[in-house]
Amino acid sequence: MPDPLWKEFAVKKYLLAVQFDESAPWPPEEDLRQRARTSKVTADMQAAGCWVFVGGLVGSHATTVVRPGNGTTTMTDGPFAETKEQLGGFWVIQCDDLDQALAWGEKCALACGSPIEVRPFEDAHGTEHEDV
Repeated sequence: MPDPLWKEFAVKKYLLAVQFDESAPWPPEEDLRQRARTSKVTADMQAAGCWVFVGGLVGSHATTVVRPGNGTTTMTDGPFAETKEQLGGFWVIQCDDLDQALAWGEKCALACGSPIEVRPFEDAHGTEHEDV
């Protein structure tokens, strides 16, 4: 009998990652407008049947990096990468193809006012979908 969890991978899923510049936070009024716009996009995704999950992340100051090495781990504060753009949040969506995912990426970028990285998940066999 096939593993039922693998069935989940039959539908193409995409990560829409919000790249946020923590060095240039928005004024409170714009932050509220941005949150309203992103809530609308999320509601549109739900209505279209492609929404899987959405999450906003606390700033990178709250990050802990766990690194493996020699059979043990070490933990350090702060993000791994030294960059002004950090992962600020994300959506996981399911779509028929990359073009649909990119169309949602455009809507998210306009709503967030931030770059959106669109990345497909691997399929159940650890390979790329044919439209990548």
